[in-house]
Amino acid sequence: MHPPSNLRCEYLTNPLGIEAVRPRLSWELRDPRRGAHQTAFQVQLDTAIGPLLEDRGTLRWDSGQCHSQETAVVYDGPPLGSAQRAVWRVRTWDSAGQPSPWSELAWWETGLLDPGDWQAIWIGGPLVGGPQTTSPAPFLRTSFTLDQPHRSARLYVTALGLYECYLNGQRVGDQVFCPGWTDYATRVQYQVYDVSELLEIGENALGAILGDGWYCGHVEWRGRQRYGDRPKLLAQLIVTADDGSRTVISSGADWRVAYGPILESDLLMGESYDARRELGAWSSPGYAATHWMHVETFADPGIVRSAMRGPAVRQIAEIKPIAEPRELPAHSGRWIFDLGQNMVGRVRLKMSGVAGTSVTLNHAEVLDASGDIYTANLRTAKQTDHYTLKGGEPETYEPHFTFHGFRYVGLCGYSGIATRDMITGLVLHSDLAQTGEFSCSNPLLNQLQHNIEWGQRGNFLDIPTDCPQRDERLGWTGDAQVFIRTAAYNMDVAAFFSRWCRDLEDAQTDEGAYPCVVPNTGVVPSDGGPAWADAGIICPWTIWQCYGDTRIIEQRYSSMAKFVAYMREKSLNLIRAHPDVDSWGGFGDWLALDGPGNVEGVTPKELIGTAFFSHSARLLADMAVAIGKTEDAARYRMLAEDVRHAFLRRFVTPEGQIVGNTQTSY
Repeated sequence: MHPPSNLRCEYLTNPLGIEAVRPRLSWELRDPRRGAHQTAFQVQLDTAIGPLLEDRGTLRWDSGQCHSQETAVVYDGPPLGSAQRAVWRVRTWDSAGQPSPWSELAWWETGLLDPGDWQAIWIGGPLVGGPQTTSPAPFLRTSFTLDQPHRSARLYVTALGLYECYLNGQRVGDQVFCPGWTDYATRVQYQVYDVSELLEIGENALGAILGDGWYCGHVEWRGRQRYGDRPKLLAQLIVTADDGSRTVISSGADWRVAYGPILESDLLMGESYDARRELGAWSSPGYAATHWMHVETFADPGIVRSAMRGPAVRQIAEIKPIAEPRELPAHSGRWIFDLGQNMVGRVRLKMSGVAGTSVTLNHAEVLDASGDIYTANLRTAKQTDHYTLKGGEPETYEPHFTFHGFRYVGLCGYSGIATRDMITGLVLHSDLAQTGEFSCSNPLLNQLQHNIEWGQRGNFLDIPTDCPQRDERLGWTGDAQVFIRTAAYNMDVAAFFSRWCRDLEDAQTDEGAYPCVVPNTGVVPSDGGPAWADAGIICPWTIWQCYGDTRIIEQRYSSMAKFVAYMREKSLNLIRAHPDVDSWGGFGDWLALDGPGNVEGVTPKELIGTAFFSHSARLLADMAVAIGKTEDAARYRMLAEDVRHAFLRRFVTPEGQIVGNTQTSY
């Protein structure tokens, strides 16, 4: 027998910053024998530093031999404190009662569990953009001295906006678009980094660059500043010395701010970077920040700070152009690069030229009839980056706080002969492990699956979106619930959707409705309507079905029950979206082709609404059974049946025809 492998906590491998006090621990069997299965398991856990020894009598938790085929267990030992590490291992028993060897050790570390653990103050720069105007990205820094060796150092950091952190001249972590997109009126995530290897005895420097991101940049077709007026930083570095003493360096009024090369940075519009304005070794010790300003400090916004849940967004791959670029038209200085794959991310530009020369990078998914890039489908999203050279040695530029959906790149303003090695596509998406594959003898079906997987990558950038290129990169709930089952077959999306289901609850109205986009950007109405709002039921149910995880049911149960009660309250004779009580009725059969000039189709909206009402009630009944709420289950099952009968009475004729007589209605 092989020992269990792929040990994870909350679906993550050796995670920093877990906020669950009773996290889920899981593992995988590695037994090549036919029919092999687990009959029992044992988990041991400790918080002491060093090897885990079962005979030393200091284990914090030992599950003992548990007779179960489950490959996941909820930690049931004494609660851990803030910033505490737990080390654990597991072994299993086979059908013959033989134990496996112990697994390799795994660990997790808790985050800052109490708001009082934070000493940091929100800080930022003085410049403020407007609904249609941007301001440069602020660079923030501080310096501090360490006078003794340390055994560990953790950086806890978040932003209202986006951030990149630097310590002693080095970028901290490989994540992008942190802290992620949440409803900033309710919650912001923070990340935890192990920076032990980046610190030195003596002077150290900690810095950050802030981008507008989803907080105060464009998130859709309307103006900027959906949540706030400028980006802000909250950072806390905790250094533990060899003797156990702690030094805390926090963001506060002693930090300094300057504005540098990033003149504009917007997720939808793009980034403008002037390399002549670079600030040198601004995040390194010894830097003279003599002309930097004092930061502005801000009151705490009073929202929840949550440790990051789910996989981070990272650069996953690089793509080179498939051929040398074309100049279009000839001698115009406009070059078209073809990466050969529709992707989401940005490009790395390598070039040299005279100081002050500005080039423009346009991004598009398709070409027009003349062979030029086509951008009309982007609507107001410009997807355009600008770079101004500083001159001298060959220069390399990668945007910081923007992303684009594209296959083609247009380079303008370059006076030389462009070559394919000037451009590299950088693929960005949530770092999801692929768990399913499909191939067959039909090349068209194989290409379809290829497109589905790339579509999933491009639209799973921190949250599930409907598109990654135009001015509508939103978490449409209807799109998410339709695709979640396919997504779970392709990739491990348990942590990704568990976090987004929490976002759904954050966006729920006091009445119980879920909106049509999550995080909520104020798109009206507040009720997403049939099939969209039902994502609040369908998505947790699908994660349970695909991963056997009842924790998501327990966490979201009261929210789901509130939604079903809302549907019942707003229905008329159990007909949801009845036109007598709901003048809108939802998006209907969105973009159906059976209604010329009508993007909502001709299927009655109340038919769709009532069908989903019964469906959601039935799914909630199933979930109630799974967590032992049998009385609730019986009540929801009866409600589902009552709604089904109401559907039959209103929409099915004695001859068996369904009102509307459309493909969707049947």
